[in-house]
Amino acid sequence: GDFKQCPLLYRFRAVDRLPEPSSRAQVQGTLVHAVLERLYELEAGRRTPEEALALIEPEWTRLNASQEYSELFDDLSDESDWLRGVRRLVETYFAMEDPQRLQPHRTECLVTTTLDDGTQLKGFIDRADVNPAGLVRLVDYKTGKRPPDRFADKALFQMKFYALVWWRTRGKVPTLLRLMYLGDGQVLDYTPTERELEQFERTLKALWASMREAIATGLFRPQKSKLCGWCAHQKLCPEFGGEPPAYPLTTVLPGLEMPPP
Repeated sequence: GDFKQCPLLYRFRAVDRLPEPSSRAQVQGTLVHAVLERLYELEAGRRTPEEALALIEPEWTRLNASQEYSELFDDLSDESDWLRGVRRLVETYFAMEDPQRLQPHRTECLVTTTLDDGTQLKGFIDRADVNPAGLVRLVDYKTGKRPPDRFADKALFQMKFYALVWWRTRGKVPTLLRLMYLGDGQVLDYTPTERELEQFERTLKALWASMREAIATGLFRPQKSKLCGWCAHQKLCPEFGGEPPAYPLTTVLPGLEMPPP
């Protein structure tokens, strides 16, 4: 994802590992994901909107204890307004499906594999459902709105990544990939095939070859786009008159693996 968007951004995040300030949207996504993960730890009969909404405050307290987020808000009233937005997202989730009728195979499922060219893949799937017939559905929650159809391929890149790793580690192509957009209550579904995942695997190998070349040479070219307006590293980017820090090749190359998109 990052490397395709801007190789230099990938370097700043995956190689230099420069810190980035958290945004309200990012923290909101983290909190909603945590609430839904805890929800599925409850017995099916307890997975109600009331139980889920009651999880928000303790999960928010836990997140705040691990990392201070007070700088995101002007005052307590501002934080309360933000938390109301979190509650609306959780309520939208219940309008989209009934968790009492689901028994996930796994939530926050770590999947890893190594392709035959040595490319190491790793990712976390929000939820994996397996029905009695063995059909697999991989689900990812998004707190934003569903993108227009013309941007569907970009949105599905992440899900195809998960599907490929699932197939290579478990020998079964997932029946359905689902992105749930809690921002507007819409879904984006995709049914992959072996042929499509084989082609996607070739795409990942080519991408990883380009990434390894950039890692070996230290040449990560900036790619200017509309997304630059949200980048936290403009001061270090040549496109904005900045200069990247010295390249730490020897400290990061061993064992570097492709992170989830």
